[in-house]
Amino acid sequence: MGTAAYPYDTRLNVLYEQMQVIDEKALAEAAPHKWYNQTLCQVNGSVVRLGVIEGEYHWHQHDKDDEFFYVVEGKLLIDLDGRTIELEPRQGFVVSRGVQHRTRAPKRAVILMVENAGIVPTGDK
Repeated sequence: MGTAAYPYDTRLNVLYEQMQVIDEKALAEAAPHKWYNQTLCQVNGSVVRLGVIEGEYHWHQHDKDDEFFYVVEGKLLIDLDGRTIELEPRQGFVVSRGVQHRTRAPKRAVILMVENAGIVPTGDK
């Protein structure tokens, strides 16, 4: 499921049920697009998503939800108002609710995101 407004392949379906092994590496290697986001599983009221990204996302914010980003491979840049957070593999960062941000990767990066299951990935604003 992609959105017409943005050139991203965002899949909100939960790919794995509980008690199943998730092979993140195989999924990342098979990613069909430069900007690919797949919901892997649900944990209580949150979801874990795989992101394979290259390029930049648009500026947006989530009014009611925090977002956690964790880099598996590559480098992730998170632009905030007045500063940029640079994450290397095995580093993570939480963007607080209501904070406008933009994620980008100069080269292909693989990330995991943990967020509320009801979040709108493209943002509330």
